[in-house]
Amino acid sequence: MDSTGLTASPLPHSAPPAMPRLAGDLAIWIFILAELLAFGVFFAAYAFTRANNIELFNAEQAALNRNAGALNTVLLLTASYFVVRAVQAAELRASQSCARWLLAATACGAGFLVVKSFEYAAAFEHDISLSSSPFHMFYLSLTFFHFMHVILGMVILTAMWNGARTGRYGPDDMNGLESGAAYWHMVDLVWLVLFPLVYVIH
Repeated sequence: MDSTGLTASPLPHSAPPAMPRLAGDLAIWIFILAELLAFGVFFAAYAFTRANNIELFNAEQAALNRNAGALNTVLLLTASYFVVRAVQAAELRASQSCARWLLAATACGAGFLVVKSFEYAAAFEHDISLSSSPFHMFYLSLTFFHFMHVILGMVILTAMWNGARTGRYGPDDMNGLESGAAYWHMVDLVWLVLFPLVYVIH
């Protein structure tokens, strides 16, 4: 009761802030961290070997097709943008729009594989192999390891596209879509390190 003799109304209790939610499944994040660790070891070994063979690495790096590498960078960044738009569409229950964005992302991934395949064909025409030199060993093994991850990412995107077409994803069921999106962004992130490291940095 206050000074006027009236009973004061209790102040409304504010709801506790919502805890941040992990996008996707915990298992996919453990897998992503393991993959990033594997690539990190590869990158460290490359940097160590390069430091002991700078002139060789610079000369053979200059022979790479940087335009192809830059095009592939654009393709992967565009694909990641499309994946983000797909997730946003699913949150708005726009299943068909989500499916179209995922199909566009898959097309960008296919473009990446085509461009990289032409690079490999050019390298093999010049008798470049894993045993040609330390640089070529790292170039082929690193990029092919990433190449296989792009293929797996496209398999995941295709599965997500099929699910989106049937209306599987929505605000109440985003786990599968977010897990797949997280994996694709990991593939993109690795390339954003791999491209300047192998193609550009002297």
